Amino acid sequence: MPAHLLQEEISSSYTTTTTITAPPSRVLQNGGGKLEKTSPYLEEDIRPEMKEDLYDPSYRDKEGPKPKFQYVWRNIILMSLLHVGALYGILLFPSCKIYTYLWVAFYYFASALGITAGAHRLWSHRTYKARLPLRLFLIIANTMAFQNDVFEWARDHRVHHKFSETDADPHNARRGFFFSHVGWLLVRKHPAVKEKGALLELSDLKAEKLVMFQRRYYKPGVVLLCFILPTLVPWYFWGETFPHSLFVATLLRYALVLNVTWLVNSAAHLYGYRPYDKTINPRENILVSLGAVGEGFHNYHHSFPYDYSASEYRWHINFTTFFIDCMAVLGLAYDRKKVSKAAILAKIKRTGDETYKSG
Repeated sequence: MPAHLLQEEISSSYTTTTTITAPPSRVLQNGGGKLEKTSPYLEEDIRPEMKEDLYDPSYRDKEGPKPKFQYVWRNIILMSLLHVGALYGILLFPSCKIYTYLWVAFYYFASALGITAGAHRLWSHRTYKARLPLRLFLIIANTMAFQNDVFEWARDHRVHHKFSETDADPHNARRGFFFSHVGWLLVRKHPAVKEKGALLELSDLKAEKLVMFQRRYYKPGVVLLCFILPTLVPWYFWGETFPHSLFVATLLRYALVLNVTWLVNSAAHLYGYRPYDKTINPRENILVSLGAVGEGFHNYHHSFPYDYSASEYRWHINFTTFFIDCMAVLGLAYDRKKVSKAAILAKIKRTGDETYKSG
C-alpha cells in the first residue's frame, strides 16, 4: 500500500480511545521524500470517556479534628499470623525442592500480573482492551493474588488517583509509611474514602460479567486458588513436604506478593525522583519496579494514568508491559493507549523537578 494511503487509513481510524491501528514500527515514505517511522500506537493523552481516575486538584480535606482509628482486629490477627508463617517459610526456603522454587516463581508472577495487568491497567484505568481468554486468565490470576476482588480494588484505586494524598485516598501516604503500606488495611476506612468512592462512575466494572462473577464467588475462589492449590500441588505432584508446601509455596509467597504490591503505595510515594510532576508525591522508584513487575514508575503513572505501560518506556524494568505486548502479538490485547512524546516533554518542562531528562 502506498505510504500516503496507509497514513490516511491510520488517520481516518483515529479516535482518542483507539491506539493500535497499524502494524508495529514500519517505515513510511512521506510526500517530501523523508523517511519516518510510525508507531504501533496512535498517541493521545486525552481520554474523554473516563475521568474518574484523573487527579482532582480542587479537592480539599475538611477542617476539624480527624476521626479516631477504628481497628479491624480480625485483619490485624490474620495479617500477623500470615507474616509469622512467612518468616518460618524463610527458614524452610533453602531446603525446598527445585520444582517448588519454580512453582513459587510461577505463582508469584501470575499473581502479580493479576494485579498489574488485570486489576490495575485493564480494569482500573482501561489503558488497553483484552479479549475473553486474556480476561479469564487475569481474573483467575487476580484471585490467586487475594488483594480484594477486582471491583473493590479498581474502585479504591480510582479514588486513590482522583484524591491522592488526601483523607479520601484509601492509603494516604501523608499519614506515614506504615499506614500507606499496610496500616490502611488494619483500620476502618476514613469516611471521606467511602463518601468519594460512592460517587464514582463504575458502570464499566458493573457491566463486566467476569468482574461481577468474581465478586460474587470471591471467597471460595480465594480459598481454592490462593491457599489450597499452591499448597497441594507441590505436596502431591513432586513429594514436597507439607510444611514446605504450606509455609513456603503458600504463606511466604503470598506475603511476598502482598508486600511488594504495598510498596507501590508506600515507598513509591515517599522515595525517588519526580521528573514529570514535582507538585505530587508519587515518585519514580526502580527497586519497586523490579519487585512489582513494572509498577514503580509512579510519578509518570500519576501524571499519565491512561498510559498502558505505566511508564514513559515500554519494557525497561517493566515485565507487565512486555506481557501485554506479547498478548497483543497473539491478538488477545488491543487498543493499547500511549502518551505522545510531545505531551511527556511538555509535562517535564512545565512541572518536572529538572533532575532527569526524558529519553
